[in-house]
Amino acid sequence: MTELSIILGQNIRKARKEKNLSQEKLALLCEFDRSYLGRIERGEVNITVLKLYEIAKVLEVDIRILLV
Repeated sequence: MTELSIILGQNIRKARKEKNLSQEKLALLCEFDRSYLGRIERGEVNITVLKLYEIAKVLEVDIRILLV
């Protein structure tokens, strides 16, 4: 796990909760497996820019917000 992966995961979790979405619902909307989304939120995986874009699009946030 890198520090960036952990920060990114925390920011995704925060944005998801602000939208009142469960992991399962967000994963469904992004067409990811729920367990994979859980690993992203825990900072256990490095995701592609395309996956990050899809998450940001579904959460209706700017990608930059998820990276800081």
